[in-house]
Amino acid sequence: MGQHVLPGNPPIEVTLRRSARARRISLRVSSLDGRVTLTMPRGLPEREGLDFARTKRDWLTKQLTRQEPEVQVEIGAVLPVEGLLMPLVSGTGRRVLAHEGRLLVPGPPDNAAARVQAWLRTLARERLVVASDRYAAALGRRYGRITLRDTRSRWGSCTADAGLMYSWRLILAPPEVLDYVAAHEVAHLQEMNHSPAFWSLVAQLLPDYAAPRKWLRVNGSTLHRYRFES
Repeated sequence: MGQHVLPGNPPIEVTLRRSARARRISLRVSSLDGRVTLTMPRGLPEREGLDFARTKRDWLTKQLTRQEPEVQVEIGAVLPVEGLLMPLVSGTGRRVLAHEGRLLVPGPPDNAAARVQAWLRTLARERLVVASDRYAAALGRRYGRITLRDTRSRWGSCTADAGLMYSWRLILAPPEVLDYVAAHEVAHLQEMNHSPAFWSLVAQLLPDYAAPRKWLRVNGSTLHRYRFES
């Protein structure tokens, strides 16, 4: 892999990647962070790939301007919690509190992002444990443990030893979306695949799963807009 810059206003940084499986040149703009990746077959001269990228400059510019801007989590910012937009305001006491459509954050403003993230992770675990328990009971299966991570490539996973992993950012989405991911991963306790039998099982656990699945496909990348690092 290598980094190249397409000159222009603005200049566009492109990551060049070679793949033995690639049969043609392709360009991709990540919906998560706006990264531009140029994938090329092995053996193809680098200049041919960059020439291709230059011919697609207008398309790249259009795609990049559509990217949702990042939101730094701080006092005054607005953050979705279970699908509801809540402004962050300074609060008193010891705990973050959701009250009357606002998120009250105590302590020094510089610590607001870390406190809110910890609160969100705790809330996400509570909701995901309840949902996972409900679906596992309906399926007659047991899971081993629940792990929360901040993954970008997937919203959940199920391991061979019945461990469930979820992205804690699901707590930012509407509740039915979190429920769908829990049903999806619990279904993998029985069907470790995406066969028709698997999707039949998901429908058994959550009959109306199509709408939250579509929401996640269309809007899921926006949940990564919110930055908790300084």
